[in-house]
Amino acid sequence: MTITVFERKRGPGTTSEDRLPVVVVGAGGMGKEWLRMLATSPHAVPVGVVDLDLDLAADAVATIGLDDALVGASLDDVAERSGARAVVNVTVPQAHRVVNEQALRAGLPVLCEKPLGPTIAEALSQVALADLTGGLLMVSQSRRYFKRLTAFRDAVSVLGPLAAVHAQFFHADHEPGFREQMAHPLLVDMSVHHFDMLRFLTGDEPIAVRCSTWNPPWSWFAGDAAATAEFELASGARFVYSGSRCTPGLQTSWNADWRAYGEHGAAAWDGDDVVQVDAGMSEPGVPDQLEGIEGSLEEFTTALRAETTPQNEVRANVLSLAMVEGAIRSSDLGGERVVIADLLEESLAEAIADERRDDVAELLRSWTSAADGIATPAWGSAPAAIARGGAR
Repeated sequence: MTITVFERKRGPGTTSEDRLPVVVVGAGGMGKEWLRMLATSPHAVPVGVVDLDLDLAADAVATIGLDDALVGASLDDVAERSGARAVVNVTVPQAHRVVNEQALRAGLPVLCEKPLGPTIAEALSQVALADLTGGLLMVSQSRRYFKRLTAFRDAVSVLGPLAAVHAQFFHADHEPGFREQMAHPLLVDMSVHHFDMLRFLTGDEPIAVRCSTWNPPWSWFAGDAAATAEFELASGARFVYSGSRCTPGLQTSWNADWRAYGEHGAAAWDGDDVVQVDAGMSEPGVPDQLEGIEGSLEEFTTALRAETTPQNEVRANVLSLAMVEGAIRSSDLGGERVVIADLLEESLAEAIADERRDDVAELLRSWTSAADGIATPAWGSAPAAIARGGAR
C-alpha cells in the first residue's frame, strides 16, 4: 500500500481539503476524547475507527455523529477502505508497539498516546522501526502544549543557570479500568507528563535519579499511587518531584504546581492560570496557541506537511520514558541512585535479545550505544526521508 501523506499546499492558510484523513485505533474513554476533538478539527478528519470491540467502536462513532467513518477490527482493512493517511494510536500502553508497527510498515505515520511503551527496550525497538520505514512516529505528550507552560518557560529562561526545579502533583482521581490496576499508576500514567514537561521547560536532560514510591492505606489503586523523586540534570541542577493520585485535599492542577530557582531569581506556575516571576522583569505574555491534544495534533500535521521533526518524535521521547523507568528502578532498589545512561544501555541489550524481527534486530545491533541510537537522524532529515510515502 502506497501512502501520500499530504498534497503540497498551493497557497497560505488551511482549508477543509487540507484536513489529514486519519484512523483512530482505540475507542475507549481517551479514544472518544480524540474523536470528539477530531470531529471539528481544522487539521485532521477521522475517517475510520478501529477496535477489537466493534460494538464499542460503533457506539463511539454514532454518539459523536461521525456518520462517514468506517468501523472495523483490522487497522490495515479500515485504513485501506477509508483512504486514511495517518493513524492516531489511543490503545492501552501494552498495545502501542503492535499498532505502531502495523501502521509504520503500511507507510502510515503515527501519533501515539503516551507512554510510547511499557519499557525503554520496547521504545528503542520502535526507534529502530521508525528508522527502517522512514515514517514519522510522534508521541502525544499533550501537556507540553498548555499556553501558560510556554509562558512559564519564558519566565524560567531569564533566571540564568538553574539550581532547582520543584513540581508537586496531588490529586484524587477515580479511573476504573487498567489504570487502577497498574503497578505504578502515578509514575507511568501521570508523572510521565510532568517529567516530559520538565524537559520542555528547561531543555535539560536527566543524568540520574533517586526515588521512593508507596501506596497509602486508603488508596483505591492496586499499585503505588504516591512517590517522591530527585533527578540530577545534565546542567548540575536538581528536579525535585512529589506526587499522589489519592490525596483528596488541597489538590493541585493536573499539570502540577511548579517552582524554579536560578541565579537571577525565581519563577512559579500553579499549573493553571497564574505564572509569576521574581527576577526584575514583568510577567511573561501568554501565547495564542492550541492546547492539549489539539496542540499535539497541530504539531503532528504541521510536521507532516513541512517534513520537519516535531517535539516528541520517537527518539526525543525516549528520555521522558527513561525518567519514569529510572524512578521505578530506584524505588525497587530501595531508593538507590540509578544512572540513566546505564539504564539505556541495559535496555538496548534487552531490546536486542527480545527482538524477533530480523531487520529491527540488525539495526539495533548496529548502534554503538543507546545514546547513539536515539541521536540518529530524525524524521524529516535526508537519510530518514527516503521512504516517505511507501511501504517497506
